[in-house]
Amino acid sequence: MNSGYIDGETSAILGDRTLPPGFHHPHASEQARLIAEQGTILRAQVGSGVHGTSVSGQDDRDEMGICLEPPEYVTGIARVPAGVNAETAMVEFEQYQRHTVWDQPGGIANRSGVGDLDVVIYSARKWARLALGGNPTVLLLLFVPANEVVYRNTAGAELTANAHQFVSQLAAGRFLGYLGAQRRAMTGQSGAHTNRPELVAEHGYDTKYAMHALRLGVQGIELLSTGRITLPVPEPEREHLRSIRRGEVALDDVVAAIDDVEQKLVNLKAKSAVPAEPNREWVNAWLHRSYQTYWDGRSSVSSLDD
Repeated sequence: MNSGYIDGETSAILGDRTLPPGFHHPHASEQARLIAEQGTILRAQVGSGVHGTSVSGQDDRDEMGICLEPPEYVTGIARVPAGVNAETAMVEFEQYQRHTVWDQPGGIANRSGVGDLDVVIYSARKWARLALGGNPTVLLLLFVPANEVVYRNTAGAELTANAHQFVSQLAAGRFLGYLGAQRRAMTGQSGAHTNRPELVAEHGYDTKYAMHALRLGVQGIELLSTGRITLPVPEPEREHLRSIRRGEVALDDVVAAIDDVEQKLVNLKAKSAVPAEPNREWVNAWLHRSYQTYWDGRSSVSSLDD
């Protein structure tokens, strides 16, 4: 999948940065695609495949990445079109988001399935803000093993080598929030949403939401206890999650397991082994250094072209 070289978990992996073409979506203009593609510093698989919880023949591929945008989008007021063929609507560049299933009849309303790619490339500044707040989804990118990394340059390698700078007790509240949302969705509680009614009809609950709720608990406990997330999920937890995904575990047993990890997260929120706050000074310095290096490189290329 990758070209370049792999030497441990924090070396450069110079794979293909190509992104699917733009679409009629506010974060999918061609200009946004070029910014994300050219400025990518890190991109990896982040879905069920990297967790080890995928079920054969049922999953799409989820990827997440980080990019550095040109200076006019950071220090200036430059904007990008709100999707392809957007005549006047402009938005601040925060990410490039694209689902290949949108190309099928039905467009954005379609649900991704087998063989589809869902990819989002965040601005490094937006990604860092989310990660510093303990967002489980974006923090995961720091712990993806090398064999699941699509692209990682020097700036991306430095970032993953310093994953601990982002880890703090703030993550406890975010993991609990995400776990709670997945839990409500798995049983269709009031205010929750499920787009997999076929799972509810067959098993009595949404087995995918149930699996994710328990996975979040397991990974949150590990992060707050050790400062790391092991990917894929270690055994025997991984097979237990897969059995839930397949609908082989009774709802009462699933609820009991989620109750258990939720309580452990509550306890860790009060007292855990990780720092109370992330290292914002390091993150700020990394952002400044990475952007400046990227901009200097762009200036050098422009000078050679003149």
